[in-house]
Order: sequence, then C-alpha cells, then structure tokens
Amino acid sequence: MEYEAVIGLEIHVQLKTRSKVFAGVATGFGEPPNELIDPTVLALPGALPVLNRESVEKSIKFGLMIDAKIPKICRWSRKNYFYPDSPKNYQITQLEKEAVVGAGAVEIELPGPARNIMGEHKFVRINHAHLEEDVGKLTHEGAVSLVDYNRAGTTLLEIVTEPDMHSAEEAVALLNALRMILATAGISDCDMEKGQLRCDANVSVRPKGSSELRTRTEMKNVNSLAGVRNCINFEIKRQVRTYESGEQVVQETRGWNADTGHTYSMRSKENAHDYRYFPDPDLMPVKIDDEWLARLKKDLPERPFDRQRRYMETLNLPYSTTSVFVPNRELCEYFESALAAYDKNPSLLANLVANEVLREISSGKHAFDNCPIPPKNLAELVKITDEGVISKQLAKDVFAEMWASGKSAAAIVAEKGLAQNFDSGELEKIVAEIVANPKNADAVAAFKGGSERVINVLKGQVMKASKGKANPAKVDEILRRLLA
Repeated sequence: MEYEAVIGLEIHVQLKTRSKVFAGVATGFGEPPNELIDPTVLALPGALPVLNRESVEKSIKFGLMIDAKIPKICRWSRKNYFYPDSPKNYQITQLEKEAVVGAGAVEIELPGPARNIMGEHKFVRINHAHLEEDVGKLTHEGAVSLVDYNRAGTTLLEIVTEPDMHSAEEAVALLNALRMILATAGISDCDMEKGQLRCDANVSVRPKGSSELRTRTEMKNVNSLAGVRNCINFEIKRQVRTYESGEQVVQETRGWNADTGHTYSMRSKENAHDYRYFPDPDLMPVKIDDEWLARLKKDLPERPFDRQRRYMETLNLPYSTTSVFVPNRELCEYFESALAAYDKNPSLLANLVANEVLREISSGKHAFDNCPIPPKNLAELVKITDEGVISKQLAKDVFAEMWASGKSAAAIVAEKGLAQNFDSGELEKIVAEIVANPKNADAVAAFKGGSERVINVLKGQVMKASKGKANPAKVDEILRRLLA
C-alpha cells in the first residue's frame, strides 16, 4: 500500500522584546545561570504579572504579515502542570479561541530542480498563534538536575499550523518562510542555536488518496532544520512499518535523538483537560481596536516573497541573486538606498551587494549601521564602471580598497591612476600582438570557425597586458576587427 504523510507543526518563537512578557526583568542569552530573574519570574508570594505591551504588538504584527484574523479581544489562561522548569507550577498562556492571532496563511517555497531555479510556491494555513511565557532550562548531571530560570518568562509566540504538509521538505520550507517573515518584521531573530525558534512536529500517515486523519504522534522541541527534516522522515517510515506489520500507531509524545537518528517514546499524549485550564485572575483581557491595528500596519515591511517578485519583474534580477536578498531586510534596504542614488545598472549593483557587501558583513567585523561603504558610495562605483572609467574586474579591487579605507571610488581611482585611459594606438598594438602570438593560434582559428565564446580568452589576455586599464568595449571592437 502507498502511504501519505500528514504533518502539522507547532512553532515556538521567542519574540524580540527588551523585557519578559509578564515581568520587568531583561531578556538575554548566555548570561550566568539565574541572573535574569525577579520575584515575578520566581513566583514569589505577592508578585503579580504585568503584561508587556511590546509582546502583544509584535504578535499582532506577525498576524498582519500573514493576513490573519486579529480578534477584538484576547484573554489569558493558566495551564497547570508540575515540573521544575516552571516555578509557578502553571504557565500563563492563551486558549485557541482567545488567542491574539487567528487564522491566516504562510507562503512557502519548495526546493527547485536546481539552486538557481525557483521552486513551487504554495500556502500553509495557520490555525492560530497564541502568546505565552517560556519556561526555564533543566540540565541533567547524573542523578542531579539543575535548573536555570534565565529563560523563564521570556515572551513566546506559539504558531499552530493546520495539517497541510505532506513531506519533511514542506515542513522545512514553512520554517524557512516563517524565519524570513519574523526577521524581516523585526519580531524575532529566530536563532535556533539560542533556542529562539523551536518546533514540535505532529505526524501521521494514511493510505494515499484517503482523507481521514489517523492517530498522530508529536515530536517535541526539535531545534534545527536538519533535525526537523530527519525526525519527520524517520517517524513517517516508523509509522508505515507499524501499520504494515498489522499494529496500530499509539498517540504519544516522542523525542528525537540526533545521534542515533531515531525517535523514542516519552509519554502518552496529554489532552487539554489534563492541564485544568482556567482564566488567569491577575490579567485583564486585551482589547485590540482598529486604530491600534492601523498604526501597526504602517510599520510593516514588504513581505519577503513579494519583494523578491518585485526585484525579478521590475529590475530583471535573477532568482539566484534575489534569493540572497530576500531573507535579509538590512541587505535589501542597503541595496535599495544605493539604487535610489544610481538606478542605471541594477544587475551590477545587486551583484556587488549580494557578493562583496554580504561577504564582508558576514565576517562579523562590521554591521550595516557602521558599514565603511555608504550606499551612495557603492552607487558611485557602479556609475564610474558603467561610464567606462574602470573595468568590472577593477571594480572589485576598488571595492576592496573602499571597504578598507572608507574612501570614495573616485578618490581611489584618481590616487592609484586606475582610470582606463589607454591610447587607441597603444591598445591596438597590444591586441595585434595577442592575435599574432602563436600560442593563440587555436583560439583565433576557433573564433574564425564560428566559436564565439573563445574571444573571451583573448580579451582576458589583453586586459591582463593592460593591467586592467583597457576599456573592455574598445578591446572587443579592436579584436573583432583584427580577427575579421
């Protein structure tokens, strides 16, 4: 029998807020254990929660980015359970019908047939997203367990999908799309290594063509894209083997062991009544009016895939370049600032940003706010290249000098005498020597025989002989005349 997987995800995202969701203490990562705490985080007697407005606003912004329904009122509940990572022995959260974000949809892109070719786009429905507080972190050392409450109380947005995915690749594509949306809107940094984005995967399998939803298992807290892919693929195979052996899949919570590549049973799956939800008596409902929504909408950035389509359709940029831009809002804004200063050659400008600028920024020595090359200076570099003052090859060398010195392109070209100012007679002499060189006889013969691309071999030799100062267009014109 051929089987089909049915997959839904519960994605836990730490929002980028200065303080915790119900406490005034700061958020952070890498601090000494139990430093980011206060009486509210530790649930000391008399300490009461106070809602962080920024947490609500960033949650609403996420909802607006995915065209979700935003309720007029959202409320808070207590989810009761006893575990050392939760000092209150309950978690302040929201029920589905009282969540801050309602139903919406996220556009995803599946892998294409090649890295430079766009893949299929589709939408995954979001059931809702609710706000809650994160828990602490347990470290097990032999028979002893240590608890660090630094993470406890951090703002957590749990995004719950519909079971719309049918492969591990679709699940990974959804996580990538969510990371782009959340980072672009400044909602979260989504650093999985720091626990800012974690995923629970719900997986079931059914006969292909069937519409029934069979018993599912839930894989908890998978914290890497590779882990999500491998975990789901293993669980699909495990459930298929279970049905084919005549047994039934048991509804349970399972863990993922990346070392063995296997999922393992943790506990039977809890139901909502096990947590004894009830309204939190210390927190008032939040009213979300039209004026508040209108103000937040004004701050929303362009959606990543919408921006990519605009670059491809209006600027004629290739998919490979736009795919570099799309995940990085700062890179896009830098490019568009440079484009506003000089818009005659978007392709060359985009290549410099996607390759040279991004490489230097990624080295970690500079950020966009202290970049040695302001966007208008990069635009000037493209402009003098277009005007034939320097060649495209020299433009990369000038870029490196600009980054190191902070000087403008024009100043560097003037100081180093890099302008393409070869005398026509001198250039013609160099080209004639290259054509006449016996070592190039095969290339000359191939060009005369109709092989257009070999002319680039000869061009390269001319540019090398002129130390990059020859005008490439002029070199091409003289080469073709002499070869003819």
